[in-house]
Amino acid sequence: MVIMTNFSKIPEYTIASDVGAERDGIGIEIYQDNQLLLEVFRDDRKKRREVTLYQPALDLELVEQAIALFKQEIPWDFQE
Repeated sequence: MVIMTNFSKIPEYTIASDVGAERDGIGIEIYQDNQLLLEVFRDDRKKRREVTLYQPALDLELVEQAIALFKQEIPWDFQE
């Protein structure tokens, strides 16, 4: 896990890939106190980018920073 300083609302994150029956791609997972808060994922199979919230009522600034971090860390183009 990486602790960010440029993104003040993001306590910890990790870059993770997922290749399986339902999806195929890469994304970032945002954690706080070892609990998964949200994921921003590039699904190469579906050709779309998705945000999944694992906790209710997350701070909007946290979600916005997570999307900005995703755009910084994960290549935008889909992989074949």
